[in-house]
Order: sequence, then structure tokens, then C-alpha cells
Amino acid sequence: MTFSDIFKSSFLENVTSVSILDMLLALVLAFGVGMFIFLIYKKTYAGVMYSSSFGVTLVALTMITTLVILAVTSNVVLSLGMVGALSIVRFRTAIKEPLDIAFLFWAIAAGIVLAAGFIPLAVIGSVIIGVILLLFANRKSSSNPYIVVLSCDGAESEAAATEFLKAHTKRCTVKSKTARKGVVELNVEVRLNDADTGFVNALSDLAGVRSAVLVSYNGDYMG
Repeated sequence: MTFSDIFKSSFLENVTSVSILDMLLALVLAFGVGMFIFLIYKKTYAGVMYSSSFGVTLVALTMITTLVILAVTSNVVLSLGMVGALSIVRFRTAIKEPLDIAFLFWAIAAGIVLAAGFIPLAVIGSVIIGVILLLFANRKSSSNPYIVVLSCDGAESEAAATEFLKAHTKRCTVKSKTARKGVVELNVEVRLNDADTGFVNALSDLAGVRSAVLVSYNGDYMG
């Protein structure tokens, strides 16, 4: 075979370049791995609004990647054309959760590895990644930050509420303060000593404290 023969292509020859059995086996395995990725994503999701369409996208992305790599590995000309075609594709959908990027790369990598024939690597690697994500992604801790929204009558009740928070929490930091006539509003970041939030009830019963609201948030913060 000469160098020019490599770039000759025949449609009828390409029909049998990938056997039906290999194609079905690869797609079934891709579906199984994609469903596993989808289940891990559903279990570890910690955002505000869960999107089921993104989970379905992970399954479809695993199968589509497998299909593309099967075609590319069977034909040199097609592989060169695929690189050119994919280079002009632009995705403008914003990724709101940083962990979603990891799931997208996981689905793509699993599809590539399956289509390349490294089935044990794809299956065992996906299981290990899934276990790690289950252990760390949704790990709850009492040191997670909370915001206490306080509404007080004046400076005396504000000082009493602040001292109460310092005595009943691990860490207490004032993030914002709004003062109006007869009303002082505070946003205080706290770290709880344990999972018990009963101190908020006692805080609201203090003299001069109109209301006390405890809010958990998942924003970036410095530990």
C-alpha cells in the first residue's frame, strides 16, 4: 500500500469497516457507563435547581462520543475531516456548576476509551471516579458557612445578639450592616459548633431582637 492509497476511500468498503457486533457492543457499554455517570450526577448534585436534561445529555454524550471515535478509528480520511468539522463547533451554554464540567469530561473520556477498546479501563475507571465523587462531592460538615440575618431595635440589642453568636458558634464575622431609625439589620457569617441550629430560637428571644434567620449558602469563601 502506497501513501496515496491511504487517502483513497470507497463508500462500499466503509460499510464493513466496523462490524455490527462491535458497534452494538460499544454502544450498549456506552449506554451503561452513561447511565452510571447520570446516577452519580443525580446523587452528588448540590446546586439550587436540578436539571434532568443535563443528566440525559451525559448519557447521550457518552454514546455519541463512542460513535464518533468508532468512525474515526476506522478511516483516516474521516478522522481528518472530523477534526476540521469539530473545530468550527462553538457551545455557548453557560456552565453554572463547576462540577458539571467534570461530568462532561468524564462522559467524553468514557466514550473515547470504550470506542478504543479499553473496556476494563472505562468500566473500572468510571467506578473509581463515581465512588470518589460520592465520598467528597456531598460531604456535609458543621464548618460549612451560614449567614445569620438579624433585625434588632438598636445598638444595645445588636451588641447582645453579636455576643450571643460569638458564644454559641465557632466563628462569627459581620459581613454587612444596615442602620435605619429604630432598626439595625446585620448579615453575619457563622461557622457552627455542631449540626444543632437551636441557638437561632434562643437568639430570636433576646430582648430587642425582632427576627433571626439562618441561611446556608454554597458560595466561594476563604476557610
